[in-house]
Amino acid sequence: MQERMGNPALVLPAAMQALAALSKVPAETGLSPKLLELVNLRASQINGCSVCVDGHPRIAKKLGETDERLFAIGAWRDSPYFSDAERAALALTEAVTRVSDRADPVPDDVWDEATRHYDGRSLAALVIAIANINVWNRLNIATRQIAGAWKP
Repeated sequence: MQERMGNPALVLPAAMQALAALSKVPAETGLSPKLLELVNLRASQINGCSVCVDGHPRIAKKLGETDERLFAIGAWRDSPYFSDAERAALALTEAVTRVSDRADPVPDDVWDEATRHYDGRSLAALVIAIANINVWNRLNIATRQIAGAWKP
């Protein structure tokens, strides 16, 4: 496969600045960088973004994430490696990423569980993080970016 064009965020520097600024917001609220990488990886798996599925585990490993958790992220519901707060974040990630899969894209039970683990600022930051990785996935997929070319 060959990429169709350079990543639009690199072609348009103002877009890169905006997306980079947006990506800093969740960490600035105190959300764990490791949690954010789990969210990034899970959304990227769902979307089939090979660039991000390749790159985000590398970032997570640099942050101290374990192989067991990275290998199990796709089966987080049945895996013993994740806390209740992480499970709530992953459930929210899946719901927000799969918005067209059901009539009620983000069901109350998923949202309510997230509110049990994250306060208003943290929850807002989590939703921003999920939205941002979905933007990156769509940019990469639409332009057929090549996995492995980005080495975080």
